[in-house]
Amino acid sequence: MDDLSQFCCSNPWCLDYGRRGASNLSVCDHFGKGDQIRLLYCHTCKSRFSERKGTVFYRAHLPQEKVLAILQHVQEGVGMRKTGRLVGVKEDTVIRYVRLAGQHARLAHDELVAVSPSDP
Repeated sequence: MDDLSQFCCSNPWCLDYGRRGASNLSVCDHFGKGDQIRLLYCHTCKSRFSERKGTVFYRAHLPQEKVLAILQHVQEGVGMRKTGRLVGVKEDTVIRYVRLAGQHARLAHDELVAVSPSDP
């Protein structure tokens, strides 16, 4: 049985949107190389979406290990060109994934700020 407690519906019009562990999700299919990516189904709104939707890995053509290596090198302060050489990708690819990660982090931060109560 798949543990889906870390996932939530990605449909903003769903009643269970953003609620983790709501028991409204199930795995309806697998896809990708070796069928390693799960396709999730929301029983509340009847929508289907990839488990990677809303992450840096969504629609990524690089293996997950390379994307993680890119982000780890940049996090350690390695430059874009050098990261590209170390990981074996073009500098533009490094820049694209860093921008995606930054956008994802900004959106996650904005959601947390909007949900958390403000200090008096």
